[in-house]
Amino acid sequence: MSDTAVETPNVMVMNQLPSSEIVGESPLHHADLASAAAAKNEGGVHLRENALQGFLTLRLNPENKDLLASANAVLGLELPTKPLSSVTQGTTTARWMSPDEWLISVPGEAAFDLEAAFQEKVDGHFSLVNSSGGVTTLVVSGEHVVEMLKKSVPYDFHISEFPAGKVVSTLFAKSSAVIRRLDEQAFELIIRRSFADYIWLWIQDASREYGLVIKND
Repeated sequence: MSDTAVETPNVMVMNQLPSSEIVGESPLHHADLASAAAAKNEGGVHLRENALQGFLTLRLNPENKDLLASANAVLGLELPTKPLSSVTQGTTTARWMSPDEWLISVPGEAAFDLEAAFQEKVDGHFSLVNSSGGVTTLVVSGEHVVEMLKKSVPYDFHISEFPAGKVVSTLFAKSSAVIRRLDEQAFELIIRRSFADYIWLWIQDASREYGLVIKND
């Protein structure tokens, strides 16, 4: 056995997209939503997938003001400290998940750069985990979107209880979702990759009486 000392870095950071030749695919790639969006349909529920976004889970102690300020500077926004709230600045969104946890989304190609920036510029005890490959995002909207969601989620969607910007992590049918209200008739659903097909089929069924329109923009 060699007695040569080997130094290893304290933090391992892996680029999940190390080459532009690697092409990512949405978990709903097989559903061919682009072709469905080309059809001229009318309906009360609209669905669009924001595929291949970058997602990172950040954990740190918000009572450490210097650490919080450093994280805010790298993110380019102020992490929300109010429960169930969110903040968006440009293409970056931070969602409050617990007193010391946030779900951050950025364009897919920016996730690794954000990880690297945290390791370089944030000095302190924190955790930043890239979970981009494990989830996808659906945006549902339309005149009857709330009625569809009421069939799927055990949560009060009245605007007084669930205003724009609010974030909840809850059940969706027999799976789960992180749901953020975008406006009165639009919601963002962050769902697990392994349940994406199930939720896609569920939404089709739950929207049947209202009509489902697939959007591509």
